[in-house]
Amino acid sequence: MDSIGVGSLPIVCLTGLFMGLVLGMQSIVELRSIGATSYIGRPIGTTVIRELGPVLTAIMVAARAGSAIAAELASMCINEQIDAMRAEGSHPIKKLVEPRLVACTLMLPILTSICDILAFAGGWVIATRVVQVTTPFYWNSVMEVLTPAFVWGGLVKAICFGFIIGAVSCHAGMTTRADASGVGEATTRAVVISCISILMVDFLLTKIFIVTWW
Repeated sequence: MDSIGVGSLPIVCLTGLFMGLVLGMQSIVELRSIGATSYIGRPIGTTVIRELGPVLTAIMVAARAGSAIAAELASMCINEQIDAMRAEGSHPIKKLVEPRLVACTLMLPILTSICDILAFAGGWVIATRVVQVTTPFYWNSVMEVLTPAFVWGGLVKAICFGFIIGAVSCHAGMTTRADASGVGEATTRAVVISCISILMVDFLLTKIFIVTWW
Protein backbone atom coordinates (compact mmCIF):
# COMPACT_ATOMS: atom_id res chain seq x y z
CA MET A 1 0.00 0.00 0.00
CA ASP A 2 2.90 2.34 0.67
CA SER A 3 4.53 1.60 -2.67
CA ILE A 4 1.34 1.75 -4.73
CA GLY A 5 -0.56 4.44 -2.81
CA VAL A 6 1.98 6.82 -1.32
CA GLY A 7 4.39 6.27 -4.19
CA SER A 8 1.74 7.27 -6.72
CA LEU A 9 0.60 10.30 -4.74
CA PRO A 10 2.80 12.95 -6.46
CA ILE A 11 1.76 12.04 -10.00
CA VAL A 12 -1.89 11.74 -8.96
CA CYS A 13 -1.80 15.15 -7.28
CA LEU A 14 -0.30 16.80 -10.35
CA THR A 15 -2.83 15.06 -12.58
CA GLY A 16 -5.74 16.25 -10.46
CA LEU A 17 -4.51 19.84 -10.21
CA PHE A 18 -3.89 20.33 -13.91
CA MET A 19 -7.07 18.47 -14.80
CA GLY A 20 -9.01 21.03 -12.77
CA LEU A 21 -7.18 23.92 -14.38
CA VAL A 22 -7.84 22.61 -17.89
CA LEU A 23 -11.49 21.86 -17.16
CA GLY A 24 -11.89 25.34 -15.75
CA MET A 25 -10.52 26.95 -18.90
CA GLN A 26 -12.63 24.75 -21.18
CA SER A 27 -15.76 25.35 -19.13
CA ILE A 28 -15.32 29.10 -19.52
CA VAL A 29 -15.33 28.75 -23.31
CA GLU A 30 -18.53 26.69 -23.34
CA LEU A 31 -20.43 28.61 -20.64
CA ARG A 32 -19.56 32.01 -22.05
CA SER A 33 -21.84 31.40 -25.06
CA ILE A 34 -24.88 31.10 -22.78
CA GLY A 35 -23.80 33.69 -20.24
CA ALA A 36 -23.38 31.23 -17.37
CA THR A 37 -19.66 31.42 -16.59
CA SER A 38 -20.40 32.02 -12.91
CA TYR A 39 -21.65 28.42 -12.68
CA ILE A 40 -18.29 27.01 -13.66
CA GLY A 41 -18.25 24.75 -10.61
CA ARG A 42 -21.13 22.59 -11.81
CA PRO A 43 -19.53 21.12 -14.98
CA ILE A 44 -16.21 20.71 -13.18
CA GLY A 45 -17.81 18.87 -10.28
CA THR A 46 -19.91 16.59 -12.48
CA THR A 47 -17.12 15.73 -14.91
CA VAL A 48 -14.47 15.12 -12.27
CA ILE A 49 -16.47 13.07 -9.79
CA ARG A 50 -18.17 10.83 -12.35
CA GLU A 51 -15.58 10.27 -15.06
CA LEU A 52 -12.22 12.00 -15.25
CA GLY A 53 -11.23 11.60 -11.61
CA PRO A 54 -11.48 7.79 -11.44
CA VAL A 55 -10.31 7.18 -15.01
CA LEU A 56 -7.24 9.44 -15.03
CA THR A 57 -6.20 8.31 -11.56
CA ALA A 58 -6.43 4.67 -12.62
CA ILE A 59 -4.44 5.29 -15.80
CA MET A 60 -1.70 7.09 -13.87
CA VAL A 61 -1.51 4.30 -11.30
CA ALA A 62 -1.47 1.68 -14.05
CA ALA A 63 1.39 3.48 -15.77
CA ARG A 64 3.43 3.83 -12.59
CA ALA A 65 2.51 1.08 -10.11
CA GLY A 66 1.10 -1.46 -12.56
CA SER A 67 4.23 -1.43 -14.66
CA ALA A 68 6.36 -1.77 -11.52
CA ILE A 69 4.33 -4.77 -10.34
CA ALA A 70 4.61 -6.50 -13.70
CA ALA A 71 8.36 -5.83 -13.96
CA GLU A 72 9.03 -7.05 -10.42
CA LEU A 73 7.10 -10.29 -10.81
CA ALA A 74 8.52 -10.88 -14.27
CA SER A 75 12.07 -10.49 -12.95
CA MET A 76 11.33 -12.95 -10.16
CA CYS A 77 9.89 -15.40 -12.66
CA ILE A 78 12.89 -15.17 -14.98
CA ASN A 79 15.36 -15.51 -12.10
CA GLU A 80 13.46 -18.63 -10.93
CA GLN A 81 12.66 -17.06 -7.56
CA ILE A 82 9.02 -18.09 -7.93
CA ASP A 83 10.06 -21.68 -8.61
CA ALA A 84 12.22 -21.54 -5.48
CA MET A 85 9.22 -20.37 -3.45
CA ARG A 86 7.19 -23.31 -4.71
CA ALA A 87 10.05 -25.67 -3.82
CA GLU A 88 10.08 -24.26 -0.28
CA GLY A 89 6.38 -24.91 0.08
CA SER A 90 5.23 -21.28 -0.23
CA HIS A 91 2.33 -20.36 -2.47
CA PRO A 92 3.37 -17.58 -4.92
CA ILE A 93 -0.21 -16.42 -5.45
CA LYS A 94 -0.78 -15.91 -1.74
CA LYS A 95 2.64 -14.37 -1.07
CA LEU A 96 3.09 -12.23 -4.19
CA VAL A 97 -0.22 -11.66 -5.93
CA GLU A 98 -2.76 -11.22 -3.13
CA PRO A 99 -0.96 -8.36 -1.30
CA ARG A 100 -0.54 -6.38 -4.52
CA LEU A 101 -4.11 -7.04 -5.62
CA VAL A 102 -5.55 -5.96 -2.27
CA ALA A 103 -3.30 -2.88 -2.12
CA CYS A 104 -4.37 -1.72 -5.60
CA THR A 105 -8.05 -2.25 -4.79
CA LEU A 106 -7.87 -0.35 -1.50
CA MET A 107 -5.64 2.53 -2.58
CA LEU A 108 -7.42 3.51 -5.82
CA PRO A 109 -10.49 5.02 -4.07
CA ILE A 110 -8.23 7.01 -1.74
CA LEU A 111 -6.07 8.28 -4.59
CA THR A 112 -9.17 9.09 -6.62
CA SER A 113 -10.61 11.15 -3.77
CA ILE A 114 -7.36 13.12 -3.49
CA CYS A 115 -7.29 13.65 -7.24
CA ASP A 116 -10.90 14.90 -7.20
CA ILE A 117 -10.20 17.39 -4.40
CA LEU A 118 -7.17 18.80 -6.20
CA ALA A 119 -9.15 19.03 -9.44
CA PHE A 120 -11.79 21.08 -7.62
CA ALA A 121 -8.99 23.25 -6.23
CA GLY A 122 -7.65 23.81 -9.75
CA GLY A 123 -11.11 24.79 -10.93
CA TRP A 124 -11.38 27.16 -7.96
CA VAL A 125 -8.19 28.93 -9.08
CA ILE A 126 -9.64 29.52 -12.55
CA ALA A 127 -13.05 30.49 -11.20
CA THR A 128 -11.72 33.08 -8.77
CA ARG A 129 -8.86 34.47 -10.88
CA VAL A 130 -10.35 34.44 -14.38
CA VAL A 131 -14.14 34.50 -13.96
CA GLN A 132 -14.00 36.51 -10.71
CA VAL A 133 -16.44 34.18 -8.96
CA THR A 134 -16.44 34.35 -5.18
CA THR A 135 -15.04 31.37 -3.30
CA PRO A 136 -18.30 30.50 -1.45
CA PHE A 137 -20.32 30.63 -4.68
CA TYR A 138 -17.88 28.33 -6.48
CA TRP A 139 -17.79 25.70 -3.74
CA ASN A 140 -21.57 25.85 -3.32
CA SER A 141 -22.03 25.18 -7.04
CA VAL A 142 -19.60 22.25 -6.81
CA MET A 143 -21.35 20.78 -3.78
CA GLU A 144 -24.73 21.01 -5.53
CA VAL A 145 -23.68 18.32 -8.02
CA LEU A 146 -21.88 16.09 -5.52
CA THR A 147 -24.89 13.94 -4.80
CA PRO A 148 -24.40 10.64 -2.94
CA ALA A 149 -25.13 8.72 -6.14
CA PHE A 150 -22.37 10.54 -8.04
CA VAL A 151 -19.85 10.17 -5.20
CA TRP A 152 -20.53 6.48 -4.65
CA GLY A 153 -20.53 5.87 -8.38
CA GLY A 154 -17.05 7.37 -8.68
CA LEU A 155 -15.76 5.33 -5.74
CA VAL A 156 -17.22 2.10 -7.11
CA LYS A 157 -15.45 2.79 -10.39
CA ALA A 158 -12.19 3.39 -8.55
CA ILE A 159 -12.49 0.09 -6.68
CA CYS A 160 -13.12 -1.80 -9.91
CA PHE A 161 -10.23 -0.05 -11.65
CA GLY A 162 -7.89 -0.88 -8.78
CA PHE A 163 -8.81 -4.54 -8.98
CA ILE A 164 -8.24 -4.50 -12.73
CA ILE A 165 -4.80 -2.93 -12.39
CA GLY A 166 -3.71 -5.42 -9.74
CA ALA A 167 -5.07 -8.48 -11.55
CA VAL A 168 -3.77 -7.57 -15.00
CA SER A 169 -0.32 -6.48 -13.76
CA CYS A 170 0.17 -9.57 -11.61
CA HIS A 171 -0.97 -11.87 -14.42
CA ALA A 172 1.37 -10.20 -16.90
CA GLY A 173 4.30 -10.56 -14.53
CA MET A 174 3.59 -14.16 -13.53
CA THR A 175 3.14 -15.36 -17.13
CA THR A 176 6.18 -13.68 -18.65
CA ARG A 177 8.52 -15.43 -21.04
CA ALA A 178 11.82 -16.57 -19.60
CA ASP A 179 14.11 -14.57 -21.87
CA ALA A 180 15.80 -11.18 -22.00
CA SER A 181 12.80 -9.37 -23.47
CA GLY A 182 10.30 -10.92 -21.09
CA VAL A 183 10.35 -8.12 -18.52
CA GLY A 184 9.81 -5.39 -21.10
CA GLU A 185 6.99 -7.27 -22.79
CA ALA A 186 5.30 -8.01 -19.47
CA THR A 187 5.48 -4.35 -18.45
CA THR A 188 4.12 -3.11 -21.76
CA ARG A 189 1.35 -5.71 -21.77
CA ALA A 190 0.32 -4.82 -18.22
CA VAL A 191 -0.01 -1.10 -18.93
CA VAL A 192 -1.75 -1.45 -22.29
CA ILE A 193 -4.26 -4.07 -21.19
CA SER A 194 -4.94 -2.23 -17.93
CA CYS A 195 -5.68 1.05 -19.71
CA ILE A 196 -7.92 -0.58 -22.31
CA SER A 197 -9.75 -2.58 -19.65
CA ILE A 198 -10.25 0.56 -17.54
CA LEU A 199 -11.88 2.39 -20.45
CA MET A 200 -14.09 -0.58 -21.34
CA VAL A 201 -15.23 -1.11 -17.75
CA ASP A 202 -15.79 2.63 -17.36
CA PHE A 203 -18.22 2.54 -20.27
CA LEU A 204 -20.07 -0.47 -18.86
CA LEU A 205 -20.30 0.98 -15.34
CA THR A 206 -21.44 4.36 -16.67
CA LYS A 207 -24.21 2.68 -18.63
CA ILE A 208 -25.29 0.72 -15.55
CA PHE A 209 -25.19 3.78 -13.27
CA ILE A 210 -27.19 5.92 -15.69
CA VAL A 211 -29.93 3.31 -15.73
CA THR A 212 -29.95 2.59 -11.98
CA TRP A 213 -28.48 5.55 -9.99
CA TRP A 214 -28.09 8.62 -12.18
